[in-house]
Amino acid sequence: MKSIIKFSIFLLAIVSLTTSCVSKKKVLYLQDIEQIVDNPANTNYNISIKGNDLLTINVSALNPETVAPFNQPVVPRPSTNGTVQTAQQLQTYLVSVDGTIEFPLIGSIKLAGLTRTEATDHLKDLLNKYVKNPIVNIRILNFKISVLGEVGRPGTFNIEDERVTVLEALGLAGDMTIFGDRKNVKIIREINGIKTYGELDFTSSSVISSPFYYLQQNDVVIVSPNKAQIQSSSFNRNTSVFISIAGIIISVISVLTRN
Repeated sequence: MKSIIKFSIFLLAIVSLTTSCVSKKKVLYLQDIEQIVDNPANTNYNISIKGNDLLTINVSALNPETVAPFNQPVVPRPSTNGTVQTAQQLQTYLVSVDGTIEFPLIGSIKLAGLTRTEATDHLKDLLNKYVKNPIVNIRILNFKISVLGEVGRPGTFNIEDERVTVLEALGLAGDMTIFGDRKNVKIIREINGIKTYGELDFTSSSVISSPFYYLQQNDVVIVSPNKAQIQSSSFNRNTSVFISIAGIIISVISVLTRN
């Protein structure tokens, strides 16, 4: 009996060592949320066109015949499983590495580095000599982000409206797990062919005013494990649960044998 009691105490000690109390300051988001009122809002979510982007460009005008040469034919939209859907879309323009596209009649046009609004205005200026009062609509089709690390559903997500915050990205990925380091979330971004990164502290409202708050196409969000998770990486996350169950079983056995 004494050996059973000693073993139970030993198991409880292991549970205490393998499970630690997590401070709310390390878990809660935006703990100084009231300071948002005093901090200027970040409204910089204009996305710049980059090399290897896929664009659809639609030109319209009062006289449809005048814009026909500038519009790509509409083709069936393929689905992810290889079948053809009934919905259709315009053929795309691939932005080359040097930032240009080949546009009908006009030729090579450099769009990389321009926002969609700037690219639209630039293309209107070029079309004015061919079309009266042209209307141009440009969309980026390959806007996607990746969320990796300590999140519920890591993966790559397509963004249709070209506007997504890092908080929304975490929501798409099922939020950070309890093991995620909320004080050091990294954003990897490519600007003009050069990789750069930012670090965000999600326990502070300053994340909202960060230039990385609004994500750009192909951004990668990485949630690192916290120190407790790194230190316990050699243990299974369910170790404490198994030990607790074993302790209950031993306690039941000790009660039965006592009778």
